Amino acid sequence: MADFVREVMTAGVVAVRPDASLVEAALLMRTQDIGDVVVADGQRIVGMLTDRDITVRAVADGTDPMTVSAGSVCTPEPVTVRPDDPAATAEALMRAHGVRRLPVVENGLPVGMVSLGDLARSEDPGSPLAGLSRSATEVPPHP
Repeated sequence: MADFVREVMTAGVVAVRPDASLVEAALLMRTQDIGDVVVADGQRIVGMLTDRDITVRAVADGTDPMTVSAGSVCTPEPVTVRPDDPAATAEALMRAHGVRRLPVVENGLPVGMVSLGDLARSEDPGSPLAGLSRSATEVPPHP
């Protein structure tokens, strides 16, 4: 396994404002070929929004994704890690909080994301989780 989060994280963060509609967030996810976005008020992270959040917390309840905001559906105050934190710390936090991704924050600013798949690839590139995580990013976008 990598020693530090910075060795496995994906640099850069895709973010939406808290008042962005779920449709805006979903379109951004599709365009960027990702399953989550940071919800940020300026440079401050206020939440994490996943494709599952949109589906389960909004669409399944019959709400209109054009009128519901990212801030109202996201997981507020997400757990974060720093680039210099041990990779094992990120893994432990994911287990403890039941999440698959963590924003990486440095000096109060979001600088990247680390996922369970990133950690799995670091530990064992041939593992089934690493393979699934890798193949998910290789799937062509929906026409």
